[in-house]
Amino acid sequence: MVLPVVFFGLFFAYPVVAIVERGLHVDGVWQFGRILDVLGQSDIRHVLWFTVWQALASTALTLLIALPGAYVFARFEFPGKQVLRAVVTVPFVLPTVVVGTAFLALVGNGGLLDELWGVRLDTTVWAILLAHVFFNYAVVVRTVGGLWAQLDPRQEEAARMLGASRFAAWRKVTLPALGPAVAAASLMVFLFTFTSFGVVQILGGPGFSTLEVEIYRQTAQIFDLSTAAVLTIVQFLAVGLILGVHAWTVRRRESALRLVDAAHTSRRPRGAGQWALLGGVLVSVALLIVLPLGVLVERSLDAPGGYGFGYYRALTDADGGTFLVPPIDAIWNSLEYALAATAIAVVIGGLAAAALTRRAGRLVRGFDALLMLPLGVSAVTVGFGFLITLDKPPLDLRSTWILVPLAQALVGVPFVVRTMLPVLRAVDGRLREAAAVLGASPLRAWREVDLPMVRRALLVAAGFAFAVSLGEFGATVFIARPDNPTLPVAVARLLGRAGDLNYGQAMALSTVLMVVCAASLLVLERIRPAKASTGEF
Repeated sequence: MVLPVVFFGLFFAYPVVAIVERGLHVDGVWQFGRILDVLGQSDIRHVLWFTVWQALASTALTLLIALPGAYVFARFEFPGKQVLRAVVTVPFVLPTVVVGTAFLALVGNGGLLDELWGVRLDTTVWAILLAHVFFNYAVVVRTVGGLWAQLDPRQEEAARMLGASRFAAWRKVTLPALGPAVAAASLMVFLFTFTSFGVVQILGGPGFSTLEVEIYRQTAQIFDLSTAAVLTIVQFLAVGLILGVHAWTVRRRESALRLVDAAHTSRRPRGAGQWALLGGVLVSVALLIVLPLGVLVERSLDAPGGYGFGYYRALTDADGGTFLVPPIDAIWNSLEYALAATAIAVVIGGLAAAALTRRAGRLVRGFDALLMLPLGVSAVTVGFGFLITLDKPPLDLRSTWILVPLAQALVGVPFVVRTMLPVLRAVDGRLREAAAVLGASPLRAWREVDLPMVRRALLVAAGFAFAVSLGEFGATVFIARPDNPTLPVAVARLLGRAGDLNYGQAMALSTVLMVVCAASLLVLERIRPAKASTGEF
């Protein structure tokens, strides 16, 4: 556990604490009164209110739309199910910048709905809410659906045979068992929407700002570090509370799983009602997920001279304004950075998961929760913290290429831990003990006993780490060098400049990133363990 603790201490806790200290520790005096001053500002209170309100609304809307999908994926067997599961997961690993870009192409000024019916949602909160549903649909489907697939349907059938209606049997038998999974999924959706950055930055405009967007504005545009530090503390406390409740719901879910039969297999829909439900879910997926992605591709091909690859060819030219290098270089930069970040995340996350598997206690459970903090704590703060802390020996990294992969790995580690942990817990410890008795060293025991059993899960973890590293934006926007931009940074810069060419190139780069993420997800669906754990994403 030493290496993961050192890694998070140096590259997460140290930069965040340094930013807070620089903002609140002025001329050798702590300015704690600044906290009340900032929170007393009407515009800051509006940001706090909107952050909480849109997160609650996004979570409720996501549950309403995604729960039927969770049931369909859990209980029904139909052609193309594996591909469709990968399709609904693609938005989750897409950069939030790309998600915002896709909805901008669909509902923004000059978007598809604007051209067809004159409908524009880019100046309303609905665009943000729908984009958040698009982004988090897979969280509910995989978390709730994974457990739902392993609940024994005979329990509900027995309740109906005793006279309960279909709804009463579901409410009294299935819903209590699903409760912890629904709560865990809700908390994760709330966490991701509470800390939303790219989606709100692109779709919200000046009238809508979350805490994360406001931290970025105060840090990068106004240079008011004291206000940014206060908002970082508020977000940190809120995220810590959410993760604490999430850890409690996960423990409840694990306790409940020991009481149910996990041997259920799905079947083909039966009856008009089930076919109608399947059809409704397929239509909702087509409209909510496939349509925005399709519009993204269409806009990337809609060049001034007619449909074609004009915007893609333009990516090979450097205009000397937006970029110092051709935008296409961002593709190779992102792939190189993501591969390095994946290697770091797999090593750190794998060691952390192994330590959590073999040790118990409140301290270990606390460390487990801390591993999730990079998903919720301001990535903007981490990125800016990198610039002001990692600039002196022995950690003078600001001018080195490794800085970007380190920031990306912070986001990838939680996914590695969440993927590896249930599989490692399923390995019988007596096998390791038997290997030790026969003279195997700890390293050989791991290689001969653990590795063959967790190899597929390790590949899945690496795939998720690669996808989320590829799309990291909040921290990378600060530390990516102008001559080495990543794909999300390049998309954001292109969207920030006027002109059809810049817009078309942004759509082209977003499409490339979407295709890479989709291909990664399809590969993961084929190699993921057949008996997926219900406990993790």
